[in-house]
Amino acid sequence: MDGSQTPAPFRDARYAPRRLEVERRDDGAIVLTNPTPWSDRFLTTCAPLQHWAAEAPDRVWLAERDGEGWRTVTYAQALADVSALAGALRNLGLGPGKPLLILARNGIDHALISYGAMAIGAPIAPVSPQYGLKGADLARLRYACEVLKPAAVYTDDAAAFGDALKADFLSGLPVIASRNGRPAHYAFASMLAHPPAAFTATPDDTAKLLLTSGSTGRPKAVICLHRNVSLNGAQIAACFDDPDPPVVVNAAPWSHSLGANAILHMVLHRGGTLYIDAGQPVAGRFAETVRNLREVSPTYHNMVPAGWALFATELERDEDLARTFFARVRILQYGGASLGQSIIDRVQAVAARVCGHRITFATGYGSTETGPTACNIHWLNARSGMCGLPVPGTSAKLAPVGEKFELRIRGPQVSPGYLGEPELSAAAFDEEGYYKLGDAARLADDADPSAGLVFDGRLVENFKLASGTFVAAGALRVAAVSAIGGAVSDAVVCGEGQEGVGLMLFLDPAYNARHSPEETRAVIEAGLRAMNAAAKGGGGRVARALILDGAADAASGELTDKGYINQALARGRRPTELARLFAAEPDEGVLVLG
Repeated sequence: MDGSQTPAPFRDARYAPRRLEVERRDDGAIVLTNPTPWSDRFLTTCAPLQHWAAEAPDRVWLAERDGEGWRTVTYAQALADVSALAGALRNLGLGPGKPLLILARNGIDHALISYGAMAIGAPIAPVSPQYGLKGADLARLRYACEVLKPAAVYTDDAAAFGDALKADFLSGLPVIASRNGRPAHYAFASMLAHPPAAFTATPDDTAKLLLTSGSTGRPKAVICLHRNVSLNGAQIAACFDDPDPPVVVNAAPWSHSLGANAILHMVLHRGGTLYIDAGQPVAGRFAETVRNLREVSPTYHNMVPAGWALFATELERDEDLARTFFARVRILQYGGASLGQSIIDRVQAVAARVCGHRITFATGYGSTETGPTACNIHWLNARSGMCGLPVPGTSAKLAPVGEKFELRIRGPQVSPGYLGEPELSAAAFDEEGYYKLGDAARLADDADPSAGLVFDGRLVENFKLASGTFVAAGALRVAAVSAIGGAVSDAVVCGEGQEGVGLMLFLDPAYNARHSPEETRAVIEAGLRAMNAAAKGGGGRVARALILDGAADAASGELTDKGYINQALARGRRPTELARLFAAEPDEGVLVLG
């Protein structure tokens, strides 16, 4: 259960008891079901806002930076603002089947207008800010609009998204702007003065249209019903025996289901407080996250692995930050990609030193189509690479596919499919109605399914070497980053049809500011050689590695706004480096390991 060597006890995470039903089938499939009851008192996204505005009107729901301080909105004020925005949006013609396109960073106004639209049954369609900021390739936004067919646009800053707002494919649409609006735009502040409207959304109305990442093809618009989003919040809440509302500092973008549903809506569902973090898990932008966590002690903290890699270094060198951060946090969570064990161990070592406890490391597993949370770790844990177990009311099927098991999900949080794509929607489910994620998973302990599931790679990312040896690219990437330690932030796994596996490595800026290039190269080589020595098959060994100059590119989508690397795009953008990696006579910049 525990991958850490730190002897300190765990702090109480306030988890509910773990429950699991197991069915082993004759065809080799294994079905895991969580029978824990969950609440269905909230069936629309605005129902918890109405509840908490009555139960805790003066509690802060949202906070965002305002100079050196924080702008806040209470539950009572949020309900009043959302009701006014609902009336103003209805007056603009929005409603069921009339989506609101959102071109905005996370912020209080963004949240308020989102819930205002959803309150009247108008789907919100928040797209990645990368689609519309200066320098963006507007072809991605054009395609998104062709799919989404928005009826209006909201932007937090009309100047920042100016080129996108002038594009022909948005011509004629009403534009609502919080800042820097043009004369023809509707000012967000003026819409707050509109007479309030009743909330008319139903559980089966579409609440959100969320675009997939597009890593395996062009993005699709996932239909998220009010029922899907609401019940996934209830399922997550049922994993806990915790009466206290959570306090969260988070930067995960609301254009993705992790930030929009598992963070923003989870906090609303449980009546908590969310401090909106404008930092990003990349060099030069992470200082804002550190600044916020010096001031706010969360009870729960979620970051992508790239963020944890940066934060581990900050915790190790800043005692005051560590003491504030670990003052009351009960759960640490990562998502978006796997987290190296070495990073978990570094964080736990600091926690044990400053507060005398380890803090459980959890992760959620799923996709945009599954709410997003289909599985999570809801027991004390310090081991990386886990998927957890199904959340309450969910069944996970391990379906045999070749030598692996594909993970498939059935539950009330699962989307009915994709907007305007009936054939793709039908093909996404198996004959029993399980959504097929395309990921492989396995039991951590064949004799004890309650020990949890382990991620076993993307079936579509895995490949074979020239020898026919199978390479589980996802698992190898995690193993390599963990073996190297803090010297690298991420790795791109290469080698399809080659004699051996190659890695393209992105360096960790904070680590490498303190070490010479020669020291970094030596650490990388030592880590990979140690990993190779422990590997049990050729597909788990690295033959060559190349340290890349610079960082992954966010503007192209290579670095997603969730902070992980799009592996296929990274390989495609670097043909020269790829050729160097596998050259018959590699140059001195290539590490040759065997």
